[in-house]
Amino acid sequence: MKLWCLHGAVGLAADWDDFKKRIEPKGHQVHAINLWTYLDDADCSFEKFAKELCEEARKETIPPVLIGYSMGGRLALHALIEDPQAWSGAMLISAHPGLENEEERILRMGVDAEWAAKILAGRWDSFLNEWENQPVLQGRCKVALADRSDLRDRQDAVARGFTSWSLGKQRNLRSSLQSIDRPVVWLAGKMDQKFTDLAESVWLQMPDSYMLGPLDAGHRVPWEAPEEFLLCVEHLLDMINR
Repeated sequence: MKLWCLHGAVGLAADWDDFKKRIEPKGHQVHAINLWTYLDDADCSFEKFAKELCEEARKETIPPVLIGYSMGGRLALHALIEDPQAWSGAMLISAHPGLENEEERILRMGVDAEWAAKILAGRWDSFLNEWENQPVLQGRCKVALADRSDLRDRQDAVARGFTSWSLGKQRNLRSSLQSIDRPVVWLAGKMDQKFTDLAESVWLQMPDSYMLGPLDAGHRVPWEAPEEFLLCVEHLLDMINR
């Protein structure tokens, strides 16, 4: 089975390298997608991204499994809603289904615009230090993430990620979840109560959805609990193949 993996904000496709090494000997193939290629030259809406990703997925002989973490999880949700038939199933990790009121969306767009401005001001190290010191990202990773200095040449695209794919610009997807008729697993860390609560509040709204865990991790589940994460992915694959 081919697994298409979407990284998070200020992330890289190489973040999935350890997972790739763990799962590929079991007969599966990991396709880690570089999300910044969608933003190198211009903004890209959630809807445009979803259409383009589904177009690529439909070229596969067997529909791939979609795995999205955080920002990548939100993008994955849009792709699942765009065309459920393009996918064999999905895993959504520390993912947000969308804010429920306009005031929250406006506030979030403002926060994300500030992050983008800090990047565009040319102080990458200062931005990265502030980003990594957020309380939500303070879990202890057992597997190292890819070197964020590799994103220096993609700073414009990373900044566009904060504006194009701001949670504030994402519509509330809860009313569309029932259209996803593929096996979907929601995953969160027990030290990340906000996203555990979100997953628990929405997974039952989908016809073939499950929640595993929460795992002994914070927000960065695949890297803070890599062995348990691998078991969860294998469980999803078993559900798809049964």
